[in-house]
Amino acid sequence: MNERQPAVYILASNRNGTLYIGVTSDLVQRIWEHKHDVVPGFTRRYGVHRLVYFEVWGSIADATEREIQLKKWNRAWKIQLIESVNPEWRDLWEELF
Repeated sequence: MNERQPAVYILASNRNGTLYIGVTSDLVQRIWEHKHDVVPGFTRRYGVHRLVYFEVWGSIADATEREIQLKKWNRAWKIQLIESVNPEWRDLWEELF
């Protein structure tokens, strides 16, 4: 995976646990930061470190638009999206390499 490619991602604390949706221009770096609690905030406070879903986009503007869309979805839709590609809620961190 090209590290500097815009992406939308969903992190989870565990299966069906707390969810976090984010956008970044460098997915590998950003997920590493979440996993190592580099930046204070929601994911550190609630232990949300498992990468369960991501989408790669051609531009940061498109990725940001998708992030906004996903944040408006209800929880059931988000879970359905995750399970459509990751039914076991595996941590996809290793797949980035």
